[in-house]
Amino acid sequence: MAYFHELSSRVSFQEARLACESEGGALLSLENEAEQKLIESMLQNLTKPGTGISDGDFWIGLWRNGEGHTSGPCPDLYRWSDGSSSQYRNWYTDEPSCGSEKCVVMYHQPTANPGLGGPYLYQWNDDRCNMKHNYICKYEPEINPTPPVEKTYFTNQPGDTHQNVVVTEAGIIPNLIYVVIPTIPLLLLILVAFGTCCFQMLHKRRARRHFIKDSTPLSSECLAESLNASL
Repeated sequence: MAYFHELSSRVSFQEARLACESEGGALLSLENEAEQKLIESMLQNLTKPGTGISDGDFWIGLWRNGEGHTSGPCPDLYRWSDGSSSQYRNWYTDEPSCGSEKCVVMYHQPTANPGLGGPYLYQWNDDRCNMKHNYICKYEPEINPTPPVEKTYFTNQPGDTHQNVVVTEAGIIPNLIYVVIPTIPLLLLILVAFGTCCFQMLHKRRARRHFIKDSTPLSSECLAESLNASL
């Protein structure tokens, strides 16, 4: 649900459609009255007193392009931009007016005086496609075998461009990775120094061709020299 407090930031029907599609969604299509009521309950957060939200209709994905239709009642010519075959409609009284108004908005004018059809809230109206409005996108549910832990927060601040912000919690395992990775170069340096020391000592012992009795084991002596070399 994209609400723009600044009127100059609102977009045309085509701009709203492209914005939804660029994020993997589509302009809102409504399958039945239950979905309509769900959207209404979300929009009601914008009508609470003291929120500073002004009137602003929302583009939905219903429109009339006129292609392939030469006759028939005007309301029957409207189609959903996402390809939905839903026949559900929630027109305001005496709508659609047709003519040059081919794209559909959901009314959201809480401060307007009611008309003959009641308050200008949540019912649909056809409008010119180049008019500037807010918009609502619809997305397919994501299916992940091992989804991350997510918390969704809904905000209604006037400056917000989009109404929902998703915060993902990484968990303890990624944090451990950040601790282990920086130590890898030091461990490799110690191993290289240890191997080099052992090779040199074995080479020297073979060159001397006699055994040197030492109270310190070879591996301990190599490890001590390796640590000194790495430090």
